[in-house]
Amino acid sequence: MSVCQLADFTLYLKQLGLDDSLMATATGQATLLRLDAGEVLLHQGRRQKFAYFISAGLLKACHYNDNGAPLVKEFYFEQELCFLYSSWLTGEVAQYQIEVMQEANVVRLPLALLDDRRWHKVKINLLSQQLIYKEQKEAFLLLHTPEQRYLHLLKHRPMWVDRLNNQQLAYYIGISPVSLSRLKARLANDLYVAAR
Repeated sequence: MSVCQLADFTLYLKQLGLDDSLMATATGQATLLRLDAGEVLLHQGRRQKFAYFISAGLLKACHYNDNGAPLVKEFYFEQELCFLYSSWLTGEVAQYQIEVMQEANVVRLPLALLDDRRWHKVKINLLSQQLIYKEQKEAFLLLHTPEQRYLHLLKHRPMWVDRLNNQQLAYYIGISPVSLSRLKARLANDLYVAAR
């Protein structure tokens, strides 16, 4: 594990409340992986065993329907921990597949560590973060127009707009790629008119 990746990973765990006395256990069971785009870290319908802390790259969780079309649940960027909360908490097989979208460096951590009672504070903090994130995502999708959603991403998550293609971005904000292209063109035109 590189010094930089180890530092980012341990800082992330400290921010979640991991006690210093347990850090050696965490780093000792962690594995550094370099992944190519298209690799599958968790197959849909399998049991989840690991979480992935992303040092570099981009991952996604998606569900493939009967026709093989992907329905994207979430995108995961640098400095995020990627795993499926529902599968972890219930022990059920994964409804989603975790895939590498862009070449990535990740730190793989066994999820069994989170079930250790000494990791209770980390578990509670992860669950709290996830609940807040889910509430924010619901509000994002339910209480805003597609234009407001796109403008929100531009302002608060510009990396998403830079790194996701039009199709990925459109599906995330709940519109078709054609509608997103029209929206972008209209906003660019409005900006041009306002600047004159």
